[in-house]
Amino acid sequence: MRHLNLDQLRTLIAIADLGSFSAAAQALHLAQPTVSLHVSELESRLDAKLVVRGARGITPTAAGAALVERGRKLLRDTDDALDAVKRQAEGRSGRVRLGTSTGVVVDLLPQVLEALGAQDAGIDVEVAILGSGEALARLAAGTLDIGLVALPQPPLRDLVFTPWRTQPMMAFVPQRTKAPRRVTPAWLAEQPLIFNDATTHMYRLTMEWFAAAGFAPRARIELNYDAAIRSLVAAGYGAALLPLQPTTDAALGERLQVLPIVPKLTRRLGIAHRPRALLDGATLRVLEVLAGFRQT
Repeated sequence: MRHLNLDQLRTLIAIADLGSFSAAAQALHLAQPTVSLHVSELESRLDAKLVVRGARGITPTAAGAALVERGRKLLRDTDDALDAVKRQAEGRSGRVRLGTSTGVVVDLLPQVLEALGAQDAGIDVEVAILGSGEALARLAAGTLDIGLVALPQPPLRDLVFTPWRTQPMMAFVPQRTKAPRRVTPAWLAEQPLIFNDATTHMYRLTMEWFAAAGFAPRARIELNYDAAIRSLVAAGYGAALLPLQPTTDAALGERLQVLPIVPKLTRRLGIAHRPRALLDGATLRVLEVLAGFRQT
């Protein structure tokens, strides 16, 4: 098979552009015998005469001109490919698959993606709405790069967990409901309730809070979308136990009450990923940006 040597092709193009072996050698920082060798090896490999000497110096033959024309595009494509690989390795471009819950997508992720876009516009983050369990399963299977998950999680082989943020859990109560200044499990258990569904870490966290006080309430409705739960509370449909999100909760402030709970309850979020040695540059760059939003 007649493989092309890109260095030899670059030499031929330089000769065509500059009109002499010596000028090509100077431009490419090569010895003139090396330039002559490149051309002779190309001609031998292709079994075609590529250049001829004329009154005006070295000029390509018809075959040489055809190779020069196509060679320019080939070298441009090669340079583009090498640049793309370099950008990927340096974390300046690439696609990163990130999984997280609806609450994080609405309340935190936009800020993260805005910061990333301002610094690394070449990185495309593909976001999947996933519960913590499914995110961890996809990380283990290699179909996800980063998971923003609830903590704690049991140790999993080949997965790294880093604490990221903590959020105080609060009681969300319709504005018209007469409520105590601090909400207890006993009081909240008497209200119509809206929970995350039973497969979620949020549900387990909520039920453990009630169970510690001796209660096991049933929800009026279960959803997996925190923003929808807040809207239903604001509409008077029921009460909920959710993490505090100052930005989004302020918009519904006149239609619901956000009250502290006793005993206190905290939701902890973490970043999950495979060992850093297995990650590409783009994924490492997204992890760096996420680290900038970590609470200390």
